[in-house]
Amino acid sequence: MEFPKFLVADNTDLRDAVFIVHTEFPAFILNLENDEVKWLDDITDESEGDLTKTLEGLIAEAEDFYTREVERYNL
Repeated sequence: MEFPKFLVADNTDLRDAVFIVHTEFPAFILNLENDEVKWLDDITDESEGDLTKTLEGLIAEAEDFYTREVERYNL
């Protein structure tokens, strides 16, 4: 089964939270309410310098994805 790179998720138990799920390596869930990130893949073996730059880019990409999705709902 093929998944998109990002998914939007929510849960009624956490009414104010919206989550973005990154499905590729390194997989993570970003809570847009508080910017908390839960890593689903083990990233401890990656080079720290390259990893930091990559992760910052992915989080920015996730936020851009969410903005795009919301704009599409408001059309």
